[in-house]
Amino acid sequence: MAKELYAGPRKDRYKIIIGANTITKKNLLPLLKDHKKLLLISDSGVPKSIIKNIATICKLKSKVLAFTIEKGEKSKSISNFNKIINFLAEKNFDRGDAIIAVGGGVVGDISGYVASSYMRGIQFIQIPTTLLAQVDSSVGGKTAINISAGKNLVGAFYNPKGVIIDITSLKTLTKRELMAGLAEVIKYGLIKNKVLFNLLQQNTQKIMNLNNGVIEKMIYESISTKVSIVTKDEKEKGIRAILNFGHTIGHAIEAQGKYRKILHGEAVAKGMLAASKISLSENMITDTEFNKIRDLLRSYKFDLSLEHYKYSDLKPFIFRDKKIQKGKLNLILLTGISNAVISNKFDPNNLKKSIG
Repeated sequence: MAKELYAGPRKDRYKIIIGANTITKKNLLPLLKDHKKLLLISDSGVPKSIIKNIATICKLKSKVLAFTIEKGEKSKSISNFNKIINFLAEKNFDRGDAIIAVGGGVVGDISGYVASSYMRGIQFIQIPTTLLAQVDSSVGGKTAINISAGKNLVGAFYNPKGVIIDITSLKTLTKRELMAGLAEVIKYGLIKNKVLFNLLQQNTQKIMNLNNGVIEKMIYESISTKVSIVTKDEKEKGIRAILNFGHTIGHAIEAQGKYRKILHGEAVAKGMLAASKISLSENMITDTEFNKIRDLLRSYKFDLSLEHYKYSDLKPFIFRDKKIQKGKLNLILLTGISNAVISNKFDPNNLKKSIG
């Protein structure tokens, strides 16, 4: 039986449905009320069978149009943002119409930003098909596009109308895509959720084999963690920043490679190891705790090597990070497993030594 969660502020709460085969009339049609036109935005990697199923249900209530972007982080661009906005205008979409984002984090991010911007806001629905999008980007209201200066530097906080997560879509992913999502799951275990950390330690093979029961619990625990944090700090003015554990260095690695060389989750895994190294160097965690973190990442076969990167190459991107306040870089570090803190009182040499 599917699990349900609610997220968002009281006046703007939305339901998150998690389970197997959840893209149904029962779950989707209530979200389509009063929308005469719908734009399904997806990427070239989303299986056509998923798109067809969603479109068939949507056509029972609304006129359905489609817009497809190329798969990959490079598609989260100003150019594609402009194309989609103009497409909506040319097709006479109004404030009563809506967008459905079907795909991974790139699709969800750009769709949400388009929805927040077109006519100063139209509604959108998230149907994430990758693990990364299911546990992270589809929930919490962050939307964004990338620019040449860095990742997610242009965007808005804008909540979806609803989120439908079908865990069977994970079977359509490559192993590399699945791993990219697992990095974000591990992040939740490291920053706050000890139950999730233990689940990840004890069920490596079941998770890699996509055991429905374990995967559903894993996704539920991940989203529960994010919702509990975002509820306290919707606009990232405080505690929500811990969700960026591993992301300061991870985003720098992505940007330095022009978003073509490495997947987001792969970069975050490297960033989490680097942040854990800094935490160890700052005497915030013990050798035993560091070894447990590294061993968990290794158990899922992440490439954790950082020797190919130079601090001097990553530094310009690190110091464009959104967590810089009053000229000081805030890093998300650990004071123990499942305990993250925001700190700007670290030795800069430890940051430098964590890379390469």
